[in-house]
Amino acid sequence: MPHSFNESHKGKDVVMINTLSTNAEIIAQEALYTSGLYPKRPLAIVRGEGARLYDADGRVYIDCVGGQGAANLGHCHPAIVAAIREQAERLISCPEIFPNDVRAAYLAELAAVVPFPSRIFLCNSGAEAVEAALKFARLLTGRPGVVATMRGFHGRTMGALSATWESKYREPFLPLVPEFSHVPYGNVEALRAAIGPQTAAVLIEPVQGEGGVRPAPPGYLAEVATICAANGTLLLVDEVQTGFGRTGKLFAIEHSGVTPDMLILAKSIAAGVPMGAVVIHERHGALPPGTHGSTFGGNPLACAAARAALHVYQSERIPEQAAAKGAWLLQTLRDLRLPSVREVRGLGLLVGLELKSRSQPAIAALIDHGVLALPAGPNVLRLLPPLVIEQADLERVVTAIEAVLSTEER
Repeated sequence: MPHSFNESHKGKDVVMINTLSTNAEIIAQEALYTSGLYPKRPLAIVRGEGARLYDADGRVYIDCVGGQGAANLGHCHPAIVAAIREQAERLISCPEIFPNDVRAAYLAELAAVVPFPSRIFLCNSGAEAVEAALKFARLLTGRPGVVATMRGFHGRTMGALSATWESKYREPFLPLVPEFSHVPYGNVEALRAAIGPQTAAVLIEPVQGEGGVRPAPPGYLAEVATICAANGTLLLVDEVQTGFGRTGKLFAIEHSGVTPDMLILAKSIAAGVPMGAVVIHERHGALPPGTHGSTFGGNPLACAAARAALHVYQSERIPEQAAAKGAWLLQTLRDLRLPSVREVRGLGLLVGLELKSRSQPAIAALIDHGVLALPAGPNVLRLLPPLVIEQADLERVVTAIEAVLSTEER
């Protein structure tokens, strides 16, 4: 049996003991029961601290996957651990039909840092938040149409998937939700032509993450906002990946000064605890009761983690750290002038290296150098380290990338 239970203190201390102790054992057992949906790396992560992860065989890795963007504060930040522990001993579940002290406090604190007056819907993930925003846009405008962008990624549930561009995600599930269209990212005239009297919303990322780490061109988001306002179309900004300090500001919209109708948040909102949010501009007022909802949305445990996370983002000046570290990383990678790299781009600590060939061989080779990284499309190597990463670890990442991309022809 993989687990056993120590019930010597019945009703109080039930200890689950994991008897799987090596990478090979964990990988083999997970393969027996997992859905098969996820391409697996050849290691089993069992512990984390800061920007470092440890596998079952005791090897340490510098984490540039960052929970796919959910670990901006790293792993097991003491403030988050303490908040979760304290709240778990008091109250875990409380649906939003009942007001709750922790939820009320968090809503007020989040509203205070969002750069526009707002109301907030809480849910459990980025895809859930996107789905909610799409529903709210149709509800508020009475229109069905949504314009998204080529290379955009917004999630894999049916509405979010309809807004996502990549065919490999879409095609197995056709037909998707109707009335969605896509325009080239950065092309203002194409967007202007795509918006009509039945367009409820434009859904856009300030930096396309999954789509290749592509920051919005200067002035683009402001022009998008102007076009939306002129047509009575709502602007939905997806900051699931860029939010909470990743780009060097608490929210990426602060770089452009754009005020959306809805700001979509998730991933690092609660420092790794599942949570999402739709921040709705106050001008739209309260939504009609019963038109949407979530069993777990705004639960006290997630709200306690999110409160602690927001305090850390502010007190430890995490966005400023990301701005400084990201500027150093981008410039240092560019200065390497690696012949296998076509371009280095990004914003803050959301960094992509566009290679002249596929990125997966480089990602696999980096594991042997103790660095975990992500793809962003077929030929982009993406780095999403925790924003608390130490400078020495960033330097090790650069050394590993230089070694991998210099020694293998790509």
